[in-house]
Amino acid sequence: MVANSKIAHPKIEELRAKRDQSRAGGGPERIKKQHESGRSTARERLDILLDPNSFRELDAFVQHRATDFGMDKNRHLGDSVVTGWGTINGRLVYVYSQDFTVTGGSLSEVHAAKICKIMEMAMKTGAPVIGLNDSGGARIQEGVMSLGGYADIFLRNTLASGVIPQISVIMGPCAGGAVYSPALTDFIFMVKKTSYMFITGPEVVRSVTHEEVTSEELGGASVHASKSGVCHMVGENETETLMLVREMLSFIPQNNMEDPPFAPNSDDPLRADPELDTIIPDSPNKPYDVKEIISRIVDDGHFYEVHSEYAQNMVVGFARLGGHSVGIIANQPMVLAGVLDIKASEKAARFIRFCDCFNIPLITFVDVPGYMPGVEQEHGGIIMAGAKLVYAYCEATVPKLTVTTRKSYGGAYCVMSSKHIRGDLNLAWPSAEIAVMGPDGAVNIIFRREIAEAEDPVARKNELVQEYREKFASPYIAAARGYIDDIIEPRDTRARLINGLNVFQNKRDSNPPRKHGNMPL
Repeated sequence: MVANSKIAHPKIEELRAKRDQSRAGGGPERIKKQHESGRSTARERLDILLDPNSFRELDAFVQHRATDFGMDKNRHLGDSVVTGWGTINGRLVYVYSQDFTVTGGSLSEVHAAKICKIMEMAMKTGAPVIGLNDSGGARIQEGVMSLGGYADIFLRNTLASGVIPQISVIMGPCAGGAVYSPALTDFIFMVKKTSYMFITGPEVVRSVTHEEVTSEELGGASVHASKSGVCHMVGENETETLMLVREMLSFIPQNNMEDPPFAPNSDDPLRADPELDTIIPDSPNKPYDVKEIISRIVDDGHFYEVHSEYAQNMVVGFARLGGHSVGIIANQPMVLAGVLDIKASEKAARFIRFCDCFNIPLITFVDVPGYMPGVEQEHGGIIMAGAKLVYAYCEATVPKLTVTTRKSYGGAYCVMSSKHIRGDLNLAWPSAEIAVMGPDGAVNIIFRREIAEAEDPVARKNELVQEYREKFASPYIAAARGYIDDIIEPRDTRARLINGLNVFQNKRDSNPPRKHGNMPL
């Protein structure tokens, strides 16, 4: 046969037919139902996520091996998940996309094996793994083999943790044992109104606790983004969600042995911003938005906030300074005065540890009055939650640059990347107040009797508060001890931080040899 003949060899025709069969998923009817539910197919999602024509599929011809319950007559090439690799902005990523049109995306023995294969490849080649989850759960017809498949994935999630970035995107249902794989990954993305996660569904909840609840109310994107904190990012639709994934990857390295990508831009590294000189209100109790400070300092004013709807008294996210990718942690005076509570402490600790895993420098903006008091916080474990934040900062060996803008009181001063826990460059604005506690509280304790015996207790207290603030609550006492490296004009913050990143980019810090520490969980 002539090589360039228009008639393909029968074997080639067979291959093409089988490939078409594999790409057809559960067939036109099920694809139609998927679209009617407001969701794309597994392959359509990969087309959106990955660079055009970069996807290379693996295991397109795998079939499940079950024979019980008529499963021998219900086989699809590729089974219920699409796996392979591709690129995002030219960088290699491994992907799996569960196909709800095939047996509801249920996880079979071979479904799990396909996922484990690309996870192992990702570990060997040092590239991120992105999982697009849309599954009805374990394939009941396969019994314990399906459960074993989940456990196989959990093990690889754990072994890959801190070695390669792992991102989970919830595109539809994710219930029961299926939720633990996303929970073991670094970031979880969800889609408004079309994705949900829960251990037990509404019907089980209804039968056990007699609570009436919908899937959206129990485990929808808005619930997990704002209440549970399980979800880090939410998109209005599938396309926006997948675009958010692409953008996040631009800030992080391929693996734990690489530095994050450098992205030069035209934003002057020496740019000063006089508006920052007056951004802190004259009254120490008046709030301001720390995100405005962040946007005025980072490259092109672009801040990629993570966990924006959860524990809003703490702000975390990615940005660039002088082209360097950085992780930003900041107290938010606009919410609960920026106080540290259980949720905020755990939110920040988790983000800090991710950045430290993947060599992303930490920039901390401090304006914290202390820890949240109250019975609910104490009984909820604020001690352990606060210790997680301490542990995360202490353990981190990446460059750590800190700017104290206003309050830094009590134990919260120690925790928020202070010099004492290996802060590399600790700067303060002239408006900074660094003390054991706020002037009001300190004066009430130290001068209680004197105030009570004064002719005008209110006037005397105000005098003492002002004296305390001038003597103990300025940044100069800490600077005199070397706890603050420099007090700077706010307008110069961007230039000083970029300079600090350049100075400390090759720093070497290490922790004692050990199997691993015992973080307070």
